[in-house]
Amino acid sequence: MADNEGVTVELAELLRHPEDLDKIPFLKSEFIRKKAAVDGQLKVGLKEQLEITQSGMNSIGDGQRTVNQIKEELMKIDKLCAESQNMIRDFPNINLVSQVHRNFTQVETMKANIESFDSRLDELARLLSEDDQDLENQPNILNVHYGLTQLRDIRDDAMDQIKRASDASLENTLQNHFERLEDVVNWFDEHIGQACMNLIPLVQTDNKSMIVRLAVIIEEEEKSDKKVQALQDAQRDYKDLASRFKSMNTSARQIRGYKEKFTKAIELSAQQNFDSAEEKFFEDPDKLSKIMAWFFNDLVAVEQGMTELMPKKWKIYKTYTDIYHSLMHNWLIRRIDDPNLAPPHMLAIIEWTEKYYGKMNKLGWSQEELQLPVLDNREIELIRDYRELIVKSVDEWMDRMLTTDRKSFAERKEGSLDNDEHGYFRTKTLGDMWRMLREQLLVAGNSGRTDVAEGVIDAMFTALKTRQNLWQKMVDDQSAKYKTPTAEQDGLQVLQDWLVAIANDQIACIDDNAEAGQMGYLSRFQRDFEPLVSPKYIAQANAELENIRDGFVDLGTHCITTFVSLIFIIDFRSVLPEFFTAKWYTEYGMKRIITTFEDYVNDYQGVLHSSLLDVFVEELADELLVRYLSSVRNKGAKFRRGEPFTDKFKDDVLTSFDFFGKYPEFATIKRKWRVVDYLVRMLESDKTAVATVYEAFKREYWDVQLSWVESALRARDDYDRSMLSSVKAKATEVYVERGPETIMSKVK
Repeated sequence: MADNEGVTVELAELLRHPEDLDKIPFLKSEFIRKKAAVDGQLKVGLKEQLEITQSGMNSIGDGQRTVNQIKEELMKIDKLCAESQNMIRDFPNINLVSQVHRNFTQVETMKANIESFDSRLDELARLLSEDDQDLENQPNILNVHYGLTQLRDIRDDAMDQIKRASDASLENTLQNHFERLEDVVNWFDEHIGQACMNLIPLVQTDNKSMIVRLAVIIEEEEKSDKKVQALQDAQRDYKDLASRFKSMNTSARQIRGYKEKFTKAIELSAQQNFDSAEEKFFEDPDKLSKIMAWFFNDLVAVEQGMTELMPKKWKIYKTYTDIYHSLMHNWLIRRIDDPNLAPPHMLAIIEWTEKYYGKMNKLGWSQEELQLPVLDNREIELIRDYRELIVKSVDEWMDRMLTTDRKSFAERKEGSLDNDEHGYFRTKTLGDMWRMLREQLLVAGNSGRTDVAEGVIDAMFTALKTRQNLWQKMVDDQSAKYKTPTAEQDGLQVLQDWLVAIANDQIACIDDNAEAGQMGYLSRFQRDFEPLVSPKYIAQANAELENIRDGFVDLGTHCITTFVSLIFIIDFRSVLPEFFTAKWYTEYGMKRIITTFEDYVNDYQGVLHSSLLDVFVEELADELLVRYLSSVRNKGAKFRRGEPFTDKFKDDVLTSFDFFGKYPEFATIKRKWRVVDYLVRMLESDKTAVATVYEAFKREYWDVQLSWVESALRARDDYDRSMLSSVKAKATEVYVERGPETIMSKVK
């Protein structure tokens, strides 16, 4: 049940999106390949285990028979000894004299050995000192080993006998006497370790003599260790029998483990190379094959130069291969489990696996023979992790840049903006963002897998849309501080500079000019990713790109609209309330507004993108028109029959047209301003004709608000209820179809 749930979870992870269904054939073939590999490994492993088990059972049977035979022979010998003691006259006396003589001989031998111990040890130390001068050859290593073996046996026998005597004072004396031996043994072990660590260089320099002598020493130690181990096993398993035979209780030698140290030295030597390769790998992951060249060179050296020099039972080539393969597996697994592993390094490891097995196959080792999968069959998981690493890197970069932008925008310090080659204001991070996206796109493309590239591109689309939304929120939050009635103008110009820079950024993202051979950031991004994805994905990506492109347009326009709204809120807070009041006839409010417009345009036309300058002018015109029409609600607004308000309307319109007429958008602006004519007609027409004027107004501007019409009518000096009633009655009669929003939708 748990296995089924695990499979369901794994499938849910692999098939999270509808388009992932296209991956099913690939996944199926991948799983079949893996299953075949695993089946092959299991088959080879099962065969080896059966052979080992059968061999072990045969050995156990043979051993049991041998032990039984030994026991029978020992029992015969024991019986013969007992019978012989009864057959020989005076045997107890003879046996006692024999034991005394044997003990005396052993004492003399022990005495001679102890007396010559220091001189022999000094000679061995001298030989080791000579070898120190020639560690590559160590001509005295066999003599030193033979001498040390004798001295160590002397030491072990003496210490064993003194322990049996239970004389602690003599034991301490002997320990002090043999103390120097350990120093010389350690010295010798260092020489052995040095030779073991340098086996590959010895092969490469064709120093066969040193290799053979080293093998002889280790083989002899291995044989001795096996004898000691066998004796210890016999003493443990047959205590009663061992107690009756002195030969089974006389060995004081301990297991020295030179063969295990030899194997460990091979592992340590290779591990040093892996440690050295690690730093090079992080510096340049693309050179992993070159970095690991030593790995295969070592195995070639072992196969060609060491196999004939070592005991065949060691199977030295397989020993080296197993150790090296295990170290390679551990090294790669540590790398891929490192949470700080960068995408290029992950990709290098993924690509390395196939190369590794190819090289090992050339050396005579199939993937099944190596048994332990070098990446634990985690290739698909690694591909997914590789994609997530890139996505994580993109998200982290975007977060850092947004943090920087948020801080810079909030503080708005001097020099926080840049100018591009045209002199336009720009923020400092936009170019870095697109450069980062391109670099990460290259990393995704290096995988050679469309699923990786498409997943990364999806994440980039999301990141771009998130950035647009956050910029709009930051713009709204910062501009809100100036939209209160009591807002001060301190820092307003710097905020306006930033609004221009942010708007310019958005245009730079989508500014394509085929004639000039110019492409915006977004089009270049599209050009870069299209070769990396499937044709089916391109159609989906094009829809996303259009949404993102619209988002850039909307954000740029929003910045300009915010800029314009701040102008009206701050600069015209005292002018707009005077429209349509008594001061309107004597003051030149429209002229003051237009003069301010001219100042702003002159100040920003050199730093604002040319396409945005047209938007800026049109937004000024629209906002002015909306505010102008909305002024009928001003306190004190009144249109009297005897006053020349129609001439004043005309003067205001002409004043504004003098300014807007200089720009390409004037035709559009002029068409929108025609609405002023309807306002004038509602104000100057006879009471009985107001409803007719409203009907024409409604048909032209379907979204005109009745509440605004009421405010305009109430501003007439001859207003009465019948006038408003006729308009409302007409509003219920008139039916107009809804169309695109007009300027009147903004007039409340």
